[in-house]
Amino acid sequence: MHPFKMLSEYGPLLLEGAWLTIQLSGLALLIGALLAMPMSVARCSPRAWLSVPVRIYISFFRGTPMLAQLFLVYFGAGQFRHELQAVDLWWLFRDPFYCALLTFVLNTTAYQAELLRGGILGVPRGEVEAARAYGMSAWLRYRLIVMPHAYRIAFPALGNEVILLLKGSAIASVVTLFDLMGQTRAIFAKSFDFSIYLWAALLYLLITMVIVRIWRYLEKRINPHLQRRVIQAPKAVKTAVTATE
Repeated sequence: MHPFKMLSEYGPLLLEGAWLTIQLSGLALLIGALLAMPMSVARCSPRAWLSVPVRIYISFFRGTPMLAQLFLVYFGAGQFRHELQAVDLWWLFRDPFYCALLTFVLNTTAYQAELLRGGILGVPRGEVEAARAYGMSAWLRYRLIVMPHAYRIAFPALGNEVILLLKGSAIASVVTLFDLMGQTRAIFAKSFDFSIYLWAALLYLLITMVIVRIWRYLEKRINPHLQRRVIQAPKAVKTAVTATE
């Protein structure tokens, strides 16, 4: 089948799958962002009973493949069906969408928490000490000083996590979800036309390019001082070269 005829015939199915991919990734990133904030604070805590469990959690989900994590949630939950039914949670673990969403949330929370930990450690100690000198409580220091600065530092790396999760979400197709990759596999099983994978790859690329554009715009709004430095750097170099001549 001609590639463009393939696109005209199966394009709506690919778009439907792409929308499911965006839903899965977007929800996971949003929920993960909400959970990562307190976990990053706990990870930086000097209290072992707070930091050690979070460190173990982050190490597990960053050190194991997301496919294995998905299998543990989707197939492993079936081993505890009666217990889950007793606490009225079986409805969640029997649905492949919720299993994939839970896996992605657990995975991205670990990555986002570690990125935020790096951001928190990158906050100048002088700012924290100044806030403490003004008598701010720990809650106020984190809310007004530490976390806003930490997010500015970690923002570019968080953009990479968005893209990585979007691409990694393709594994949802192995638990019978018809996301973009799931629809692609189903179409290939009907048509045996390999060009459908090319169209799927281009659609992933298009979504990624849109995310990159949006993230760069947000980065300029959040860190405008960095943009000014980039713009002024060539002028400074030119001035230095002129002075040496």
